[in-house]
Amino acid sequence: MGEPAGIGGEIAVQAWRRRGEGVPPFYAIDDPARLAALARRFDWDVPVHPVKRPEEALSLFAEALPVVPIGAAPRARPGQPDRADARLVLAAIERAVADARDGRAAAVVTNPISKDALYRAGFRHPGHTEYLAELAGSTAPAIMMLACPELRVVPVTIHHALREAIALLSTQAIVYAGQVVDAALRRDFGIASPRLAVAGLNPHAGEGGALGREDLDIVAPAVAELRAAGVNARGPLAADTMFHERARRGYDAALCMYHDQALIPIKTIDFDGGVNVTLGLPFIRTSPDHGTAFDIAGRGVARADSLIAALRLAAAMAARRARS
Repeated sequence: MGEPAGIGGEIAVQAWRRRGEGVPPFYAIDDPARLAALARRFDWDVPVHPVKRPEEALSLFAEALPVVPIGAAPRARPGQPDRADARLVLAAIERAVADARDGRAAAVVTNPISKDALYRAGFRHPGHTEYLAELAGSTAPAIMMLACPELRVVPVTIHHALREAIALLSTQAIVYAGQVVDAALRRDFGIASPRLAVAGLNPHAGEGGALGREDLDIVAPAVAELRAAGVNARGPLAADTMFHERARRGYDAALCMYHDQALIPIKTIDFDGGVNVTLGLPFIRTSPDHGTAFDIAGRGVARADSLIAALRLAAAMAARRARS
């Protein structure tokens, strides 16, 4: 469902409308009446069909949008979150995870949430990624990858203020992220011999220590440890020359040191088609690489490209796992 005050419902309905474009079958976990009202509001011909069990969705998908009811109607209006909806947002995520873990769904694809709205309701996690790791019962941190056809990036530190991200950065964290990414590229992306480019933290990867010693003392030892473990990693590399077209041909994923170092290049390259992938979970999870877009919610102009890309990638990952 995602944040009901945002564009999640609109893009879910639009994704179903574009099912003839290779969109894999999916079902929504939402309020069926809400989605039907959205379709009527924009004069979209979208039959909404409540289902009790996910298995019913496959036979229905060609003719109607299958929806597993969340059990209540959200109170939010477009662009205006309501704190009371937080329980429904979290319940939808929890139901999706349960369906995936129990084999009723091949993957989880989440719509954007409003962390601010959830925080005001007592949510204590920095974001989706960390919450999903808890639901999975994982003691190790989940890893966030952003992917599009031209680029895959992974921030080692995620939802932290820049000052905190630098303080939290460690050789151990970089090595862990690199190993998780290497394994995921092999299993879920079908890359037999993945190549990782590891970005430096400081400008010009620290200029040999002249612009900070973190690249010498933290990043370089991590690259050496990854290589010793059989991961084809190189770096630390100057981040300002890593993301042009010729450079991108030299690696399969870029390991970045903080949030914006990873997200700025991929959103510049493919803002509408980027996908957020959570690695290190016992189930597949993807989501659109954009937020709730409160400013355009309820206008029917939101683009479903990123959600459709997330659905396609989740289906491809699930198919690879099924073959392995």
